[in-house]
Amino acid sequence: MGLSKWIGRFGLMVAVLGAALGMTAVAQDAGKDTVLTPAEMAKIMPDRVWFKGLAATTQLRNSGGVKFADGMYLLATLVDTSGYSSDVQQKYQAYFITEVPVKVEGHAVAAGIYGIGFVGNNKFLVLDVGAHDLFSVDSKTDAELKRPTPMKMTAVAGGFRLYAGRRYVTITK
Repeated sequence: MGLSKWIGRFGLMVAVLGAALGMTAVAQDAGKDTVLTPAEMAKIMPDRVWFKGLAATTQLRNSGGVKFADGMYLLATLVDTSGYSSDVQQKYQAYFITEVPVKVEGHAVAAGIYGIGFVGNNKFLVLDVGAHDLFSVDSKTDAELKRPTPMKMTAVAGGFRLYAGRRYVTITK
């Protein structure tokens, strides 16, 4: 066999092996829950969302989410609440979409669309799309957080944290 044929066959074997390894890496990544960046969120979250009879503008730079291993999503984004009454503004800060049932600080949340807010007395409030209070749980404060942002999602052992500044709640599936 000539050198050029050997190099050609070697190159083909390397290409096939590389493709196989690449497919293995993709298959492994597909089995993991992935925290989404605001840039990724901007591709899937609408610019405006419906809540309590009004369409509110989303603040996608202040958002976070998770793409679960099964392809389902959990999304949260701050919204502009300037058109709402003051009693709604005090409770509704962000839009929350989950395609699967989750638990917020151990409290069951069915798949659906909700309004959420980090409110006084370290409470996290969940509202239906009509702005009716569904439940509240205690939020926690992360004094060690180096760079707080208005809203983000991070992975933690066994679940995720939804942050608003230094305050957060833990979400599990």
